[in-house]
Amino acid sequence: MKLFLMNILLAISWSALTGNASLANFMVGFAIGYGAIALSPVHSGRREYFRRLPHILGLSLFFLRELLVSGLRTTREVLSPIRRSRPQVIRVPTELRDRNQLLLFSQLVSLTPGTLVLDVSPAGDALYVHTMFVTDAEKFRSELRDGLEKRIREALG
Repeated sequence: MKLFLMNILLAISWSALTGNASLANFMVGFAIGYGAIALSPVHSGRREYFRRLPHILGLSLFFLRELLVSGLRTTREVLSPIRRSRPQVIRVPTELRDRNQLLLFSQLVSLTPGTLVLDVSPAGDALYVHTMFVTDAEKFRSELRDGLEKRIREALG
């Protein structure tokens, strides 16, 4: 966490030094700071940050893509006179045992338009998800398991 905060401070410093406070310039500063910290001999023993950050960025990009695609699909359904939705409640088993990972998983699924986590099993090994657009429940389970759940395990595991 200290390295992440240091990286943020380096990105802010870069923005201040260049006199450009745009998001693109901040991201350039973040990338330069990331490289500087990676090359610094002071933090050579703390490699977890350098392993996790790319996975966290990958999770973020994956979720944003899923958010966009499902948002467009839901918008089409709402605006179209023809109903294509097939609402179902599906039990989705999960291998996540850490409560924080399970919470993140359930919240990201609920934030995606067209899906809502209704409940978590008492043992914490499955989610009950209401979904609008599923024709094959097993395919839905595998998409969640191989997509979002896998990326959460990589980023936070």
